[in-house]
Amino acid sequence: MNVAVLSEKSSIEGNERILDLSSRNLFVGLMSGTSLDGIDAVLVEICGTTEDDFSWKQVAFTSRPYDKEYRSQLYRAIEQGTPELLCQLNTSLGEQFGSAVCELCGSVGVEPSELRAVGSHGQTFWHIPPSDVYRGSTLQLGDPATLAECTGATVISDFRSRDMAVGGQGAPLVSWPDLLMFTSADRYRALQNLGGMANVTWLPRKGSEENLVAFDTGPGVSLINEATRRATNFKEDFDRDGTLASQGSVNEHILSYLMDDPFLKIPPPKSTGRERFGSHLIDRIIERFEPERNGVSWQDLIATLTVFTARTISQAYRSWVIPKGLDEIFLLGGGVHNSSLFKAIKEELQVVSVRHGSELGIDPDAREALAFAVLAWGYLNGLETNIPFATGGSGGRILGSMTPGLVR
Repeated sequence: MNVAVLSEKSSIEGNERILDLSSRNLFVGLMSGTSLDGIDAVLVEICGTTEDDFSWKQVAFTSRPYDKEYRSQLYRAIEQGTPELLCQLNTSLGEQFGSAVCELCGSVGVEPSELRAVGSHGQTFWHIPPSDVYRGSTLQLGDPATLAECTGATVISDFRSRDMAVGGQGAPLVSWPDLLMFTSADRYRALQNLGGMANVTWLPRKGSEENLVAFDTGPGVSLINEATRRATNFKEDFDRDGTLASQGSVNEHILSYLMDDPFLKIPPPKSTGRERFGSHLIDRIIERFEPERNGVSWQDLIATLTVFTARTISQAYRSWVIPKGLDEIFLLGGGVHNSSLFKAIKEELQVVSVRHGSELGIDPDAREALAFAVLAWGYLNGLETNIPFATGGSGGRILGSMTPGLVR
């Protein structure tokens, strides 16, 4: 596991402070996303008790990949998991998360039990957005009790459920931390995450009374990854640097079929997941278009899925983001490493500056893990951390549930 340790000075806007590890204002944020590639873990110092005196400093960050066998178990559990397999994975994910926390803290000489808290999103296995007939529900695994026992730290988890209990989407959850950490004084910004699913946070200028906008735009790398797994007989889990997409040509018939998905036309608030943009959609494409029989190669399909992802983002921006004013877009998440996807998004959004998330002063892979560290801080300080205007919830709520750490 490679750990990136940041220097003591930060150049992030409005965040220049000296790190003091003895302050014990230390949090770890954990994220295992719908791309199923592994665990992102970040150690961050957070000071203050309100939104007004909030300040933060990233200390160290790591991405800990799952091995192939374990990743296959996760895929199998999502696609056809039995209660027995889900039960087993709940505990083993807790152990995996605990190991990631211990290794990260050990890299900078911090005892995990000294953390204020660990904010753990868990691994999403299924997400049902609310509808006219159903309130909606969500399932994240990664047993917080196991995580607390492995680390000795207090764990804040289960962030989505409370917002969904009041009619919200339970997503995106990163919008409140984004508002605290990345708002600009003079520019309208959009932060576009490219995980398994893709989501945007539009940030008004600092001090503005405009409402933040945040929602899932559609697939991120989920469809690209699934097609890549099949194209390589499951030897590769993602299109490394977009190489396969660069070797193919876009099939306009398949692209048109994909762009007819009703989700893309629904105005925010909205959220989605693998239940819509996952392996079952690849199955339907193969059944409907018979790609091999009609001369469509796997490279063509991956190129088409790459442009589809970019176009869903572009369509969402033109409908609900750009009209509010937009100066710059920052791409974050694992998808930023796919140069074909990055290029396709820039081509689709030529009217706006599209920038690499590292220009915000953070590792683009760390953004969501950072958000869950901040959400844990918000929980401990009794702050409402959902944004009802973004999630559709009927009111503000303190998100998360606490599992106490070991008594020191």
